[in-house]
Amino acid sequence: MSFTGFALLFEIAPMCENRSIMYQHVPLDFRRMPPDEQLQASREFLDRMAARRSVRMISPEPFPFELIENAIRCASLAPSGANQQPWKFVVVQDREMKRQIRQAAEAEERESYEHRMPADWLEALAPLGTDWHKEFIEQAPYLIVVFRIDYGFTGEAKTKHYYVQESVGIATGFLLAALHLSGLATLTHTPSPMGFLSSILGRPKNERPFVLIPVGYPAAGATVPAIEKKSIVEVMEIK
Repeated sequence: MSFTGFALLFEIAPMCENRSIMYQHVPLDFRRMPPDEQLQASREFLDRMAARRSVRMISPEPFPFELIENAIRCASLAPSGANQQPWKFVVVQDREMKRQIRQAAEAEERESYEHRMPADWLEALAPLGTDWHKEFIEQAPYLIVVFRIDYGFTGEAKTKHYYVQESVGIATGFLLAALHLSGLATLTHTPSPMGFLSSILGRPKNERPFVLIPVGYPAAGATVPAIEKKSIVEVMEIK
Protein backbone atom coordinates (compact mmCIF):
# COMPACT_ATOMS: atom_id res chain seq x y z
CA MET A 1 0.00 0.00 0.00
CA SER A 2 1.25 3.45 -0.85
CA PHE A 3 -0.11 6.60 0.65
CA THR A 4 0.83 10.24 0.23
CA GLY A 5 -0.47 13.57 1.37
CA PHE A 6 -1.09 14.91 4.81
CA ALA A 7 -3.68 12.60 6.30
CA LEU A 8 -5.30 9.30 5.49
CA LEU A 9 -9.06 9.07 5.70
CA PHE A 10 -10.85 5.85 6.54
CA GLU A 11 -14.50 6.28 5.63
CA ILE A 12 -16.79 3.43 6.54
CA ALA A 13 -20.04 4.27 4.77
CA PRO A 14 -23.33 3.23 6.37
CA MET A 15 -24.83 0.15 4.78
CA CYS A 16 -28.27 1.69 4.70
CA GLU A 17 -28.47 5.48 5.07
CA ASN A 18 -31.96 5.43 3.56
CA ARG A 19 -34.12 3.98 6.32
CA SER A 20 -36.88 3.04 3.85
CA ILE A 21 -34.69 0.16 2.62
CA MET A 22 -35.12 -3.03 4.64
CA TYR A 23 -32.19 -5.27 5.47
CA GLN A 24 -32.39 -8.87 4.35
CA HIS A 25 -31.99 -11.31 7.24
CA VAL A 26 -29.35 -14.03 6.85
CA PRO A 27 -28.31 -16.95 9.08
CA LEU A 28 -26.14 -15.95 12.05
CA ASP A 29 -22.49 -16.95 11.73
CA PHE A 30 -21.86 -18.20 15.27
CA ARG A 31 -19.82 -21.02 16.71
CA ARG A 32 -20.77 -22.15 20.19
CA MET A 33 -17.58 -22.82 22.16
CA PRO A 34 -17.19 -25.62 24.70
CA PRO A 35 -17.21 -24.25 28.28
CA ASP A 36 -13.51 -24.91 28.88
CA GLU A 37 -12.61 -23.12 25.63
CA GLN A 38 -14.87 -20.22 26.58
CA LEU A 39 -13.13 -19.80 29.92
CA GLN A 40 -9.68 -20.04 28.38
CA ALA A 41 -10.48 -17.39 25.75
CA SER A 42 -12.08 -15.14 28.38
CA ARG A 43 -9.11 -15.39 30.74
CA GLU A 44 -6.55 -14.84 27.99
CA PHE A 45 -8.35 -11.72 26.77
CA LEU A 46 -8.61 -10.41 30.33
CA ASP A 47 -4.89 -10.97 30.90
CA ARG A 48 -4.00 -9.15 27.68
CA MET A 49 -6.27 -6.19 28.38
CA ALA A 50 -5.10 -5.92 31.98
CA ALA A 51 -1.68 -4.96 30.62
CA ARG A 52 -3.02 -2.03 28.59
CA ARG A 53 -1.92 1.40 29.82
CA SER A 54 -2.17 4.96 28.57
CA VAL A 55 1.35 5.77 27.39
CA ARG A 56 2.62 9.34 27.05
CA MET A 57 6.19 8.39 26.13
CA ILE A 58 5.93 7.10 22.56
CA SER A 59 8.77 6.11 20.24
CA PRO A 60 8.95 7.46 16.66
CA GLU A 61 10.02 3.97 15.53
CA PRO A 62 7.97 2.90 12.48
CA PHE A 63 5.75 -0.15 12.37
CA PRO A 64 3.62 -1.81 9.64
CA PHE A 65 0.77 0.43 8.57
CA GLU A 66 -1.46 -2.62 8.23
CA LEU A 67 -1.70 -2.66 12.04
CA ILE A 68 -3.44 0.72 11.88
CA GLU A 69 -5.70 -0.34 9.03
CA ASN A 70 -6.68 -3.61 10.69
CA ALA A 71 -7.47 -1.85 13.97
CA ILE A 72 -9.71 0.65 12.18
CA ARG A 73 -11.42 -2.17 10.33
CA CYS A 74 -12.06 -3.75 13.72
CA ALA A 75 -13.43 -0.48 15.13
CA SER A 76 -15.75 -0.13 12.15
CA LEU A 77 -17.37 -3.46 13.11
CA ALA A 78 -18.76 -1.98 16.34
CA PRO A 79 -22.53 -1.84 16.83
CA SER A 80 -24.20 1.51 16.25
CA GLY A 81 -27.64 3.07 16.52
CA ALA A 82 -29.72 2.05 13.48
CA ASN A 83 -26.46 0.75 11.95
CA GLN A 84 -25.66 4.30 10.86
CA GLN A 85 -21.98 3.90 11.76
CA PRO A 86 -21.54 7.60 12.63
CA TRP A 87 -17.76 7.67 12.75
CA LYS A 88 -14.77 8.70 10.69
CA PHE A 89 -11.14 7.81 11.40
CA VAL A 90 -8.50 10.23 10.13
CA VAL A 91 -4.94 8.89 10.27
CA VAL A 92 -2.24 11.57 10.42
CA GLN A 93 1.32 10.69 9.46
CA ASP A 94 2.62 13.99 8.06
CA ARG A 95 5.17 15.67 10.34
CA GLU A 96 4.06 19.21 9.56
CA MET A 97 0.44 18.40 10.24
CA LYS A 98 1.35 16.70 13.51
CA ARG A 99 3.33 19.80 14.46
CA GLN A 100 0.31 22.00 13.78
CA ILE A 101 -1.92 19.74 15.84
CA ARG A 102 0.55 19.74 18.72
CA GLN A 103 0.84 23.52 18.70
CA ALA A 104 -2.93 23.96 18.71
CA ALA A 105 -3.47 21.29 21.36
CA GLU A 106 -0.82 22.76 23.65
CA ALA A 107 -2.29 26.24 23.27
CA GLU A 108 -5.71 24.99 24.36
CA GLU A 109 -4.29 22.79 27.12
CA ARG A 110 -2.12 25.57 28.51
CA GLU A 111 -5.14 27.87 28.66
CA SER A 112 -7.08 25.11 30.40
CA TYR A 113 -4.40 24.31 32.98
CA GLU A 114 -3.67 27.96 33.73
CA HIS A 115 -7.13 29.54 33.52
CA ARG A 116 -10.08 27.27 32.66
CA MET A 117 -9.80 24.26 34.97
CA PRO A 118 -11.33 24.63 38.44
CA ALA A 119 -9.18 23.79 41.44
CA ASP A 120 -10.86 20.41 42.05
CA TRP A 121 -10.13 19.30 38.47
CA LEU A 122 -6.47 20.23 38.79
CA GLU A 123 -6.36 18.42 42.11
CA ALA A 124 -7.78 15.27 40.49
CA LEU A 125 -5.15 15.40 37.74
CA ALA A 126 -2.19 16.17 40.01
CA PRO A 127 -1.40 12.54 41.02
CA LEU A 128 -0.99 11.62 37.34
CA GLY A 129 1.66 14.31 36.77
CA THR A 130 0.13 15.60 33.54
CA ASP A 131 0.52 19.14 32.22
CA TRP A 132 -0.08 21.09 29.01
CA HIS A 133 3.01 19.77 27.21
CA LYS A 134 2.01 17.16 24.59
CA GLU A 135 5.22 15.94 22.98
CA PHE A 136 3.64 12.60 22.15
CA ILE A 137 1.58 14.22 19.38
CA GLU A 138 4.71 14.77 17.29
CA GLN A 139 6.64 11.75 18.49
CA ALA A 140 4.06 9.10 17.58
CA PRO A 141 4.39 7.67 14.05
CA TYR A 142 0.64 7.97 13.61
CA LEU A 143 -2.26 9.86 15.13
CA ILE A 144 -5.78 8.52 14.77
CA VAL A 145 -8.35 11.26 15.16
CA VAL A 146 -11.83 9.85 15.67
CA PHE A 147 -14.70 12.04 14.50
CA ARG A 148 -18.38 11.62 15.30
CA ILE A 149 -20.78 12.23 12.42
CA ASP A 150 -23.81 13.98 13.88
CA TYR A 151 -25.89 13.68 10.72
CA GLY A 152 -25.60 12.24 7.25
CA PHE A 153 -27.14 13.03 3.88
CA THR A 154 -29.64 11.31 1.63
CA GLY A 155 -29.11 13.27 -1.53
CA GLU A 156 -29.16 16.87 -0.31
CA ALA A 157 -31.44 16.15 2.66
CA LYS A 158 -29.99 15.73 6.14
CA THR A 159 -30.37 12.32 7.78
CA LYS A 160 -30.52 12.36 11.57
CA HIS A 161 -28.11 10.02 13.35
CA TYR A 162 -29.13 8.33 16.57
CA TYR A 163 -27.05 7.42 19.63
CA VAL A 164 -23.98 9.00 18.07
CA GLN A 165 -22.00 9.50 21.29
CA GLU A 166 -22.66 5.96 22.47
CA SER A 167 -21.90 4.41 19.08
CA VAL A 168 -18.60 6.24 18.61
CA GLY A 169 -17.59 5.46 22.19
CA ILE A 170 -18.08 1.74 21.57
CA ALA A 171 -16.13 1.92 18.29
CA THR A 172 -13.28 3.72 20.07
CA GLY A 173 -13.17 0.94 22.65
CA PHE A 174 -12.88 -1.61 19.85
CA LEU A 175 -10.09 0.48 18.31
CA LEU A 176 -8.07 0.72 21.53
CA ALA A 177 -8.40 -3.00 22.19
CA ALA A 178 -7.33 -3.88 18.65
CA LEU A 179 -4.28 -1.62 18.79
CA HIS A 180 -3.25 -3.01 22.18
CA LEU A 181 -3.63 -6.62 21.01
CA SER A 182 -1.45 -5.69 18.02
CA GLY A 183 1.41 -4.81 20.39
CA LEU A 184 1.09 -1.03 20.18
CA ALA A 185 0.83 1.67 22.82
CA THR A 186 -1.91 4.29 22.78
CA LEU A 187 -3.18 7.33 24.64
CA THR A 188 -6.65 8.86 24.59
CA HIS A 189 -6.20 12.62 24.34
CA THR A 190 -9.16 15.01 24.43
CA PRO A 191 -7.93 18.61 24.41
CA SER A 192 -10.75 21.00 25.17
CA PRO A 193 -12.00 22.54 22.97
CA MET A 194 -11.06 20.37 19.99
CA GLY A 195 -12.41 22.44 17.11
CA PHE A 196 -8.89 23.02 15.77
CA LEU A 197 -8.79 19.37 14.68
CA SER A 198 -11.68 19.97 12.29
CA SER A 199 -9.91 22.99 10.81
CA ILE A 200 -6.46 21.42 10.44
CA LEU A 201 -7.84 18.17 9.02
CA GLY A 202 -10.40 19.87 6.77
CA ARG A 203 -13.44 18.04 8.07
CA PRO A 204 -17.02 18.88 7.02
CA LYS A 205 -19.49 20.59 9.35
CA ASN A 206 -21.40 17.42 10.20
CA GLU A 207 -18.30 15.89 11.84
CA ARG A 208 -17.06 16.73 15.33
CA PRO A 209 -13.79 15.59 16.96
CA PHE A 210 -14.29 12.83 19.52
CA VAL A 211 -10.79 11.77 20.57
CA LEU A 212 -7.17 12.00 19.39
CA ILE A 213 -5.14 8.78 19.76
CA PRO A 214 -1.34 8.76 19.31
CA VAL A 215 -0.16 5.26 18.33
CA GLY A 216 3.29 3.70 18.47
CA TYR A 217 5.72 1.61 20.46
CA PRO A 218 6.53 2.77 23.99
CA ALA A 219 9.72 4.82 24.08
CA ALA A 220 12.79 3.26 25.70
CA GLY A 221 12.51 3.69 29.45
CA ALA A 222 8.83 4.66 29.27
CA THR A 223 7.06 4.87 32.61
CA VAL A 224 3.42 5.01 33.65
CA PRO A 225 1.79 5.98 36.94
CA ALA A 226 1.36 3.11 39.42
CA ILE A 227 -2.42 3.38 39.45
CA GLU A 228 -4.92 0.78 40.62
CA LYS A 229 -8.18 -0.22 38.98
CA LYS A 230 -11.36 -0.79 40.94
CA SER A 231 -12.02 -4.37 42.01
CA ILE A 232 -14.81 -6.47 40.52
CA VAL A 233 -16.76 -6.00 43.75
CA GLU A 234 -16.70 -2.25 43.25
CA VAL A 235 -17.76 -2.23 39.62
CA MET A 236 -20.22 -5.16 39.37
CA GLU A 237 -23.53 -5.59 41.14
CA ILE A 238 -25.72 -8.69 40.81
CA LYS A 239 -29.46 -8.56 41.44
